[in-house]
Amino acid sequence: MSESLSLRDKYLALINEIVQATLKGKISSQGQVYQMLLKGVTVGTGEVFELVLSENLESTQQQVDAQTDEFKKAKATRSLRALKTIQTQWKQVEEQNKATESILSAAREITTAPENERLTIFLRVTDPNRKHPLNQKQLQQLAKSLQKNAETFKLDYLTEFAQGITRGISSWGKLQQHLISWMYEQNRASIGFGGIPGENGPWATWGKQVDGEFSKGLFNTLAKQESPVEFAQNHRSTGLSDWVELTLSLQYLQRGLVNWFDQQAYNVKAGSNLSISTFLTFSVIWSQLGNGFGADTSYGSAAWQIVLQILRNFSQRPYFPLYGGIFASFSGNYLKDALSYLDEPLQRVEGTQEKARILTILGYSQRALGQYESSVKFHQQALAIARNAEDRACEIANLNHLSRTYVELKNYTEAINNSQRALIFSRQAGDKISEANALANLGYSEVMQAQESEAEAESYEMAINYLKQGLNLSEKLGDLQSKGLCLSSLGVAYIVTEQASEAIKHLEEGFKTAQTSGDLYLQGLNLANLAEANYSLANFERATYTASLGMYILNQIASKEWHKPAKLLSILQNQLGEEGFKQSLGKNRPKIISFIGVDGYDYIPELIEEYRRNN
Repeated sequence: MSESLSLRDKYLALINEIVQATLKGKISSQGQVYQMLLKGVTVGTGEVFELVLSENLESTQQQVDAQTDEFKKAKATRSLRALKTIQTQWKQVEEQNKATESILSAAREITTAPENERLTIFLRVTDPNRKHPLNQKQLQQLAKSLQKNAETFKLDYLTEFAQGITRGISSWGKLQQHLISWMYEQNRASIGFGGIPGENGPWATWGKQVDGEFSKGLFNTLAKQESPVEFAQNHRSTGLSDWVELTLSLQYLQRGLVNWFDQQAYNVKAGSNLSISTFLTFSVIWSQLGNGFGADTSYGSAAWQIVLQILRNFSQRPYFPLYGGIFASFSGNYLKDALSYLDEPLQRVEGTQEKARILTILGYSQRALGQYESSVKFHQQALAIARNAEDRACEIANLNHLSRTYVELKNYTEAINNSQRALIFSRQAGDKISEANALANLGYSEVMQAQESEAEAESYEMAINYLKQGLNLSEKLGDLQSKGLCLSSLGVAYIVTEQASEAIKHLEEGFKTAQTSGDLYLQGLNLANLAEANYSLANFERATYTASLGMYILNQIASKEWHKPAKLLSILQNQLGEEGFKQSLGKNRPKIISFIGVDGYDYIPELIEEYRRNN
């Protein structure tokens, strides 16, 4: 109690000192008040100061209201004005004190943590998802506090933390200057994360800027499109300071890219598509590092922790892709089968809205990979969590995805049932994007069911009508993902009903739409179906071109769907003969290279041969 009283007296004296100095003209700026408060109020005792200040404000306000003598009223008014200045500046001091207290608390937690929890605590206190995340200046203060503790308690690992933080911030300072320069190098046609291995693209550019050899090694691994899993396996004994440096470099890099892309709302090649790709790409890289280090190691566990931090941030973005999963900047062998890695960290999270949304992406991606049972499992999990979290948009999206996946499993009854529920719920909720997708899925499910039962042509009319409704709605909304799905579904419907010319028209437009939206899976499917439609019209050269591109793209994202265009190419090879097929492929060489490069073009015969060997 005595300590509280003495503190009250101290703060009463401080307030009176500032008020009197203001009235006498000795204080001429708010900055001076700020400095006096910063020096005079002890960190952690802000509540006592606020109480004393509040009492002063209240009593002085009463004096102003009650005073009838004009001279005394004017003096009280000036005192009240000085007190309000103190109140304004105190809010800023309080924020500074809270930050200082937070930094000291973080340093204390890291210093006293058991060895196997140090990285976990470091990542928790530096989590960018916190209400008041540490900025660069505060991180530098944390490094100083840790170094001071290292010297006081003779703890070398604290020095490593401090050095890693300092080097990580330094690396980011250099990376920041080259954040987007790679987009404009060598007349790049795309601004995704791909590129010729080791020659261009962001990782080669960024690898030249980072300080540490460990960070440089990972960036060069990514530039060569080699596996981060193997890189991590070969660097399990890397030092703590190197790991912290890499963590901060990658975290700042990812956030810097997202911030830049978010500001490009009217740039067709950038904007939200590349923000989405950035979130997914960095999640995958950390997932692969976690897999390489091993979940039972501190580095592996920490890598999974970072994945979840990224995905939690991503799931709250307005452009979170409930209807897409694999995007244009997901190119390169190092991302093959990548999204399957994200399953592991999610198993550590209880049911939350964020988890439901991330599971939605995984379900979509598993369907793209041909893992249909796994896709159903993810979407059913997401559906249950979304319902509990009352995330209606996510709930409807998973009904739509389940419908599409059940078609692949030839369970047309469940496919129709889920799309009908999605349609009803979307109309009840006024969710037009979900409605467009539900119409596309309902129409697609009914088309495929009619084909299975060998129904008459008129049986397709209602299904095609649903698809047209979905297309019209998606065009009105300007939603490219839904439009691409509707066009692709209509294309398939016209193939099934033997209207090849109509199919080609819709599939070509669907391919262009999928390119703009950045959905590689939908691009590959459209090309595969275009090949089938062109083949039915005996346009073998066009069929060769579209099948080759579709096969390559689907293979690159590890989708089993690549077998479909590979089978057609194998048939074409037999029909045209080896030489005739080479000529047909050669005529399209410039166009194919413009999409997938020389290496991609050279890989086409190898893929056909691989298909033949295994089928």
